[in-house]
Amino acid sequence: MNMQSKSDSYAAAGVDITAGYKSVELMKEHIAKTKVKGVCDDIGGFGGCFELDLEGINKPVLVSGTDGVGTKLKIAFLMDKHDTVGIDCVAMCVNDVICCGAKPLFFLDYIACGKNYPEKIADIVKGVCEGCVQSGAALIGGETAEMPGFYPVDEYDLAGYTTGVVDKDKIIDNKTMKAGDIIIALPSSGVHSNGFSLVRKVFDVENADIKSPVAELGGKSIGETLLTPTKIYVKPVLALLEQVKVKGISHITGGGFYENIPRSIPDGLGAKVERAAVKVLPIFELLAKTGNISERDMFNTFNMGVGMSIVVAPEDKDKALEILKANGEDAYVIGEIIESEDKITIC
Repeated sequence: MNMQSKSDSYAAAGVDITAGYKSVELMKEHIAKTKVKGVCDDIGGFGGCFELDLEGINKPVLVSGTDGVGTKLKIAFLMDKHDTVGIDCVAMCVNDVICCGAKPLFFLDYIACGKNYPEKIADIVKGVCEGCVQSGAALIGGETAEMPGFYPVDEYDLAGYTTGVVDKDKIIDNKTMKAGDIIIALPSSGVHSNGFSLVRKVFDVENADIKSPVAELGGKSIGETLLTPTKIYVKPVLALLEQVKVKGISHITGGGFYENIPRSIPDGLGAKVERAAVKVLPIFELLAKTGNISERDMFNTFNMGVGMSIVVAPEDKDKALEILKANGEDAYVIGEIIESEDKITIC
């Protein structure tokens, strides 16, 4: 910790730079757990360095993704629980780049807050580090910005960025997709990190009791259920890509089924999803009931229990399911690709 750097004038304006130093010290043990081959230096420099290992990669392509946690953070504020939203932040980035077939290499985070409470910042970064461990990426840098007068003292925003690498010849595209191909679902862990403006309105989270057990949620509270971290799919998908030709992957985020599944399907083809096959989680049933939300709007806003969809040839279906289940995913079939001008049909 730099004990010489201290400004009473800056502190009087609401920025305590010594708190920033303490935050860094508290988070170092968590960051150390994310270190992987390629990390060149420790946290604290002006840039994070990463040495690329290109063994077995003929035409390396870097794939980058950036995202935040959104208004799900409001639930963290209300529950005063800050050690899981970092997982969400990582998940929203790495789950995107894996859709291209890219292995995440490293991650950077950005935290902006009204007041730097070192223990709270360390909790946030602890979650980020857990997400990095789950995805095999290294946390090689970040920024904590104390912004009094811009953010309330007890609130913060969180965003992140990742870079992955894939061989150009192995980038997942939809050129070989055709009618009859199978759509496999990877279950979500919950609402993940999308649709929380609607979630907060439906449950009136600022005024309602979100900490008491709810029978429909298996005895968990609404707050606890909503804070369930976004599932990270990197390792099971990488394992699948090693053995099966994958024709398309969609990360089901904001916009639900109707916006995201079509993104991996070429013109002239569409996804036919069997509604009865979708294993809808109880939190979505409670949302629909409480908010009187139509099924069409639910599938157009939330993941509905499916965090990622994967398209494979019919002859690869059984092998794909076997590999995914061996890697911890309770994967199952939800539909097929058909010839259609409608990009998705749920029936």
